[in-house]
Parts: sequence; C-alpha cells; structure tokens
Amino acid sequence: MRRFDAVIAGAGAAGMFCAVQLGWRGKSVAVIEHSGCQGRKLMITGKGRCNVTNNCTADTVMKNIPRNSKFMYSALSRFSPEDVMSFFECLGVELKTERGNRVFPVSDNAKDIVKALVKACEDSGVQFIDDEVKELIIKDGRAEGFKCEHGDYYADSVIVATGGKSYPRTGSTGDGYRLAKSVGHKVTAITPSLCPVVTYEREECASAMGLSLRNCTLTLREEDRDKPLFHELGEMLFTHFGLSGPLVLSASAHLGDMNKSRYYMDIDLKPALSHEQLDSRILRDFGDFPNRDFQNSLGKLLPSKIIPLIIKRCGIDPEKKVNQITREERERLVSTVKKLTFTVKCMRPVEEAIITRGGVDVSQIDPRSMESKLCKGLYFIGEVLDVDAYTGGFNLQIAFSTAYSCADKIG
Repeated sequence: MRRFDAVIAGAGAAGMFCAVQLGWRGKSVAVIEHSGCQGRKLMITGKGRCNVTNNCTADTVMKNIPRNSKFMYSALSRFSPEDVMSFFECLGVELKTERGNRVFPVSDNAKDIVKALVKACEDSGVQFIDDEVKELIIKDGRAEGFKCEHGDYYADSVIVATGGKSYPRTGSTGDGYRLAKSVGHKVTAITPSLCPVVTYEREECASAMGLSLRNCTLTLREEDRDKPLFHELGEMLFTHFGLSGPLVLSASAHLGDMNKSRYYMDIDLKPALSHEQLDSRILRDFGDFPNRDFQNSLGKLLPSKIIPLIIKRCGIDPEKKVNQITREERERLVSTVKKLTFTVKCMRPVEEAIITRGGVDVSQIDPRSMESKLCKGLYFIGEVLDVDAYTGGFNLQIAFSTAYSCADKIG
C-alpha cells in the first residue's frame, strides 16, 4: 500500500496545476495517468500553441461561461487570469496577448507550457504514476484513494481531474463520470461543445472543402427567434461534412437540442462593405470586362473555390454576359455574398470536440473547494465538471481556477 497526502487521477492541465500547488504547500502528491504521458491534450490546444488563458477580468470570464457561471465565482475570485499569467511567467514561460485577449506562450509552442508544469511538479516532489484508475476506495462514506490496475493508492484527499470525453486519444475517456456516479453523483448529459458542425448542405460545403475564410462574419440564428445567438468576425473553414474553424467552434457552444429547434449559420463574405458598397464594387468589376461570362467575373471579389457555390445560390446563368445581368439579378448576388446560409444538422461526435459540455452536476460540489457534498475527501476539478466556456482561453482558466480552489482547501 502506498499512501500520500493527496492523490490525483489525471495529468492534464487541472491535475498537474493542482499537484504543483499542493507540492508547494509541502504535501506529498501522486498523479496517476493511464496514458503514460503528461499534458497530452494541452499539447494540441490552440492548434499546438496553447491558449493558456484570456487577459481579462474574472467578470469577463464568467460572461464567457454560458452555463453554471455562478458556480465559478468563488474560484475565479481566488485565482484570476492575471494569477494564471503570473504563475507561468514565474515558471520562466514568456507570454503574449493576441487578438481577443487570448494569451499564448511567446514561443507559440504548447510544449513549453507542458514542460513547465511537469518540471514544477517534479521540483515540488510530485510523483507521476503510470497506471489506470479502476475505482474509488471508499470507507465509512469517505474517499480514501484509488484502486488501480497495478495497485492501490491511498490519500487523505482524492482528486478526480480526468477531463471530459473529447479527444479520447489524449486520455480523456470519460472515466471521471463513472467514478462520480459510483458514489451517487449526478452526471448531466454529455455532448460536444466547441465542435465542427455537419450541415444539411453537405455537398455544397464539400465543393469548397479546404477553403479557409478570413475576416468574414458568422451569425448563428435559431428558428423563430429574432435575436442572434452568436455574431462574430473571424476565420472559418469549409470541410467535406460542413463547417469548422474558430468562428464555427465558438458558435457551436450556443447550439441547443437540434431535435427541438433548427439552427442556421449565416456567413457574410464581405462584412466591411454595405449592400450598396458591394453593389458598386460588383458594377465596377463588371464594367472592366462587360463581355465576360458571369462565371468568370467574380475572381477579384471572391476565392475561386466558393464561386461555383455563389453562382448556384444566386441563380444567375453562369454563361450570361455580365453586361446583360439585370439589377434584380445583381441584387440576388449581393444578398448571397452578404448572407450565405447553411442549416445545422448536428455537431460532429464528442470525440472531435475541443471540450465536453456536461459533466458532474455542480449542485453537488462545494464551489469554494471543489469537494463533493456527497463524499468527504473527494474532489472534482477541471473539465470533468459541468462547466464549459467559449473559445479564447476560458476553459483552461476554469481548469486552473478550480484546481487552485481545491489545493487551497487541502493545503
């Protein structure tokens, strides 16, 4: 039997950060990771650059948490984005702030974040154990450790930091939900968030597959609802199944039950131009080559991959000479470029999502310490909890803040 002050399941962002904080407080800590590699999911976040937090206030973080944001009030008050930045800078990682206040390592390399966390763990005496957690060890209603494939590990504090179900190849296989349920915790429905979407216009998207749009706007609408759910300028990508890219991932966090309602994504390909300005621009292009076929007239205005789709949507004969195009047809062209609409069919599987929506019901967790209200000595931190946010570094902030609250209570 091996005994520690604290034992943590999961060597991801929350698990390692919590381990460092406990190690700094003089606690003996073991981190159990069945994948045999620390920080695997961290390695691929932010396209391999690792968006560690958002350079904003705690209130702004809460505004970017669509569900259960109030649960995070205490944790964010105690450990804010500024604290996260100070932590990594103290570990020797230089940081920078980019568009949208997203914070990255200056090196643009997620490995630097992982290496810093691993080294800080090792320097503070944390032990990494390559094993697989099978079940909790419970005695008299209190958590006393983990029963693992190759042995049992006991501790005064037992911490579940196993992540969600997204990117299972990185070790996030949903084990934390099973552990939570074993002691009576409710686990809310597990669905994808920050995820590419499949559209009903799948063939049209496939025709433009690989096209990356920059400086377009995406508006997410719900049927029979006047106010848009999401509207933002940025980048997106056409795929063989539908739509992806930063804008689409952010918008997906606002999607509800697609069996109960229909959702639409409107793309404005030229957001810097009003309808009138775009019409004038098109007239100028047409005037340069009045005898050109319509299908050959849009090269200056739009990426070549999307031109066939625009022609199809606006319903103008592709071989019609531009000097014969009517004002009504031109208006249809302008409207199509300013509002290219796709209907959301579903999100891609949760395994492809950046994060998981749903998790351990936070009403059964103490928000000041992340300790279970049902089982003493048991804690849940990070993505395993039913708290998720939009893109921009907010989800890692949740991981760090919940981990800090846990460590502060134990230490």
